[in-house]
Amino acid sequence: MSDVIHAYARSDRLLLAASFACFAVAGLATAAADATGATIGATALAVVAVYGLAQYANRVTRRTLAHLSLALWIGFLGVAGLHAVGLETVGAAVPGPSGTVVQSLTAVTWATFLTASTATAFLGFREYGASQTHATEDYLESDTSDYSTR
Repeated sequence: MSDVIHAYARSDRLLLAASFACFAVAGLATAAADATGATIGATALAVVAVYGLAQYANRVTRRTLAHLSLALWIGFLGVAGLHAVGLETVGAAVPGPSGTVVQSLTAVTWATFLTASTATAFLGFREYGASQTHATEDYLESDTSDYSTR
């Protein structure tokens, strides 16, 4: 028997989906109400979402995280383009209740923006950490000793 526990790459996507959903609900809560309780709840949800995305970022490669970040930014720009037209106009053009469409687009806008920002920040942290490797030879060459070698 093998001592290796097999983990599937798709199992990490649950963290990503949960973070996206938490960001969507948090964005919708802050956009819909001006109450302090809603803001505190939205902040708590955003913290949970950042933690989930941090766990996801630790489990995937830098390349996967870079692709995710780029895809989320492209998605955000696409959804943000609907704001230029006007969410109420889009809501009236799409079949169904326009209020639901407007709220859904608001939630997706916040979720894509916050998830893209967070993924980009974690990618930046990983890139910075990868560039901070020091070779031991650099320290040995620059070290001058006061002791004589006989």
